[in-house]
Amino acid sequence: MIDGLKPYADYKDSGLPWLGHMPGHWRTVRNGSLFGQRSQTGYAELPILEVSLKTGVQVRSFGKATRKQIMSDLGKYKRAVKGDLAYNTMRMWQGALGVCPVDGLVSPAYVVARPFPGVDARYFEALFRTCDYMAEIDSASRGIVKDRNRLYWDQFKQMQSLCPPLAEQVAIMRFLDWANGRLERTVRAKRRVIALLTEQKQAVIHRAVTRGLDPAAALKPCSIPWIGGIPEHWEVWPFVRCTIERADYRGATPEKVDSGIFLVTAKNVRKGWIDYGASKEYVRASEYSKIMRRGLPRKGDVLLTMEAPLGHVALIDREDIALAQRVIRFRLHPGRLLPQFALLCLNATYFQNQLQMRATGSTAQGIKASKLPQLFVACPAIQEQEQIVDQIDLECAPLNRFISRLEREIELLREYRTRLVADVVTGKLDVREAAARLPEEATPDTDEELIDEADETELADEETPA
Repeated sequence: MIDGLKPYADYKDSGLPWLGHMPGHWRTVRNGSLFGQRSQTGYAELPILEVSLKTGVQVRSFGKATRKQIMSDLGKYKRAVKGDLAYNTMRMWQGALGVCPVDGLVSPAYVVARPFPGVDARYFEALFRTCDYMAEIDSASRGIVKDRNRLYWDQFKQMQSLCPPLAEQVAIMRFLDWANGRLERTVRAKRRVIALLTEQKQAVIHRAVTRGLDPAAALKPCSIPWIGGIPEHWEVWPFVRCTIERADYRGATPEKVDSGIFLVTAKNVRKGWIDYGASKEYVRASEYSKIMRRGLPRKGDVLLTMEAPLGHVALIDREDIALAQRVIRFRLHPGRLLPQFALLCLNATYFQNQLQMRATGSTAQGIKASKLPQLFVACPAIQEQEQIVDQIDLECAPLNRFISRLEREIELLREYRTRLVADVVTGKLDVREAAARLPEEATPDTDEELIDEADETELADEETPA
């Protein structure tokens, strides 16, 4: 059905540089003709809603770890009615908006837009999230620096938007719900396969770093829980005794700048590698010596995140970086642990379980530096460590290739979905006939697995606690 979509029969100039042509029977109108601002307060009994970059508007859950703050006087929050469009003024240019699923309260710093008759707010949510429209939002936003730009109501209402007939708005969203459901089910199936392959990898690694490569090797009891026994010629060491240097970069948060020395934060440290695209923050070169006064990084050093998230481990692969708080750097003892073997051990289940057992904190789990000497690793001789690393690489290579292929397929599906939504809501493709053929039970198929770990919802600094 998706492959059979065609353009409309008739187009005209929209008058909007970012759009070009639009279907002949569509209009362009100011947002102020589509929505009115709702600025009602005094409804403290309503639930609090949050505006997310990925999932739109939802009722805030207080059961999960969060750094978000709320004001003690809920009567100062804005009322949003089911079906209203709410957006984060500071993150609208990134797509932080959505249609309210229930009556609720949003931050006083946000905008609540009440749809006029003839307006399906869900269609306009999809339109506003397209890349081209978000670029227009970015241009219309105002602020001292880009990251603090805000789109206030006065700017939002002056912006021009496409406006199909109401029946067509509804048809478009009906089709996109169906298409998104199909794509998300496909992604879920691929993620399940990835999870199974990852479990298989972990089993290979756990077996090798706890029992070695010789299945007939005699075992001896081990004091580390979750292992049971290790080869008789192996030793158990406190991890800190396998290191010759430890650096904790706690202290005042360094000032961030637009360019300079890359700052590796806990967000950048993944389970096995440093993701330089997860968070891009920089510090001044002139401040580097002060920030790194506890020791400079060297390739092969181990990084361990102490909180938010806890227990992510990676090896330093470049030295032109600064390290942030909540990240500890270890330099390994060359006669006791190889960097690659240490990476496998610290990411293995038995070491991660030791971390979790000693973690504290109600909202964000973390481990104190004083607990580090209580963490143990099982170590063979250096030569055997090299052999184990080579064997794991050999056994996991086909699994890694399969996982990479599946991840690339998921990435392509997401790109396809983004392009499909943009083409449909801007009139490049006509879905009226396709939507009319859909079964009545066609409904959205939401997928929590698609939520990015880096997704930020409401920002704590936008709400001032009483």
